[in-house]
Amino acid sequence: MVSRRSLLLSSAALAGAAVIARPGDRGGPYDDYFARLNQTLRSNAIDRPVLVIDLDRLDRNIDRVVQSAAIAPARTYRVVVKSLPSPQLVDYVARRANTQALMCFHRPFIEAMAQLRPQADILLGKPMPVSAARHFYASQQGPFDPARQLQWLIDTEARLAQYLEMAKQLGLKLRINLEIDVGLRRGGFASPEALHGVLSSIRDNPQHLEYAGFMGYDAHLMGLPGFLARRELPQVKARYAACKDYLQAQFPQLLSDHLCFNGAGSPTFRYYDGDALLNDISAGSCLMKPTHYDLPILDDFEPSAFIASPVLKRLQGGRLPAMDGLGPVLRAWNPNQAQIYFAYGGNWLAEPESPPGLQPNFAYISSNQQGYNASDAVNIGVDDFIFLRPTQSEAVLLQFGDLLAVRGDQIEARWPVLPAGI
Repeated sequence: MVSRRSLLLSSAALAGAAVIARPGDRGGPYDDYFARLNQTLRSNAIDRPVLVIDLDRLDRNIDRVVQSAAIAPARTYRVVVKSLPSPQLVDYVARRANTQALMCFHRPFIEAMAQLRPQADILLGKPMPVSAARHFYASQQGPFDPARQLQWLIDTEARLAQYLEMAKQLGLKLRINLEIDVGLRRGGFASPEALHGVLSSIRDNPQHLEYAGFMGYDAHLMGLPGFLARRELPQVKARYAACKDYLQAQFPQLLSDHLCFNGAGSPTFRYYDGDALLNDISAGSCLMKPTHYDLPILDDFEPSAFIASPVLKRLQGGRLPAMDGLGPVLRAWNPNQAQIYFAYGGNWLAEPESPPGLQPNFAYISSNQQGYNASDAVNIGVDDFIFLRPTQSEAVLLQFGDLLAVRGDQIEARWPVLPAGI
């Protein structure tokens, strides 16, 4: 039988543990940066959720990529359009970076870029159905010359056969870049020997096919623990080098001075600083730096894209539908449930950034009016803005209509996004 003394001691221990476990107040006001951004949006009568691009931060991020690409032996910097899905945003980045090289993943994006930047060199970032290529050539017009400026990505012998048949039917010459598997295991040619058939077809059909280079994407390095990534990186480079060696040894007639040996991405391009393996690197998301790119290798990059969502309602917290009696208990136990804010829209691939301490309320996850718990230390009101940081860039940037390009306390431009798609 439990004694009274033991029961009292146990109760005291539980009470002490409860006090220790009680959440601390995580809330606070805007910092100076978001206070100014809030005022900028309010003074411009912004009345809906918007995607804000900070041009000063973007400029510094662009310069960081350019500085990396310039480390001898220099590599071409190729702007990834899907991560910056606005023609004017891509144009802004390309101009500052002084590059004509783009990577596209979606036929409407290829068409838009060919019109906006007719001088561009475009590399496909993924293999396209041959029907997409047919649609492109059926609609292509203007000074952009696909025979010189567009590299189709090929991952199998069967796909190359489809493209060759199309080229013969339409009287085209296609530049062909070959996807090699450097360890991601997402398709592409898995060994130098696997390249023999496609390289032979390109060699044997010079009137319709031109070899343009290799593309080897190493995104799996981003998801590996540090010790595994350090072990895998040399193997990634060795796989790529083996394909180049095979090309040189077995198909020297396909070599030229303008081949594109592309690789890397936002989380990995710095692994190739000073390395002659690649002459072409791709990056896009690091310029926005969504939360998935909070990586040690990108520590000096700055978040430059934020969702700004107007506050519609500010109410007493601790609310749960059909459980009104719990409100006082929740507010007493957790200071971060003292208030609840309802924002315009929500349920985005994004995390609350400012004011600090906001947390989505599980009962009000909504793409119409998202609910956020907050402590009394959060002092924004109705018509102020909640700021969220995207977890990724490509899909999120397409959801808000025109992007707002902000510098200091001024909205410098409103940039339309590309046609919605992958």
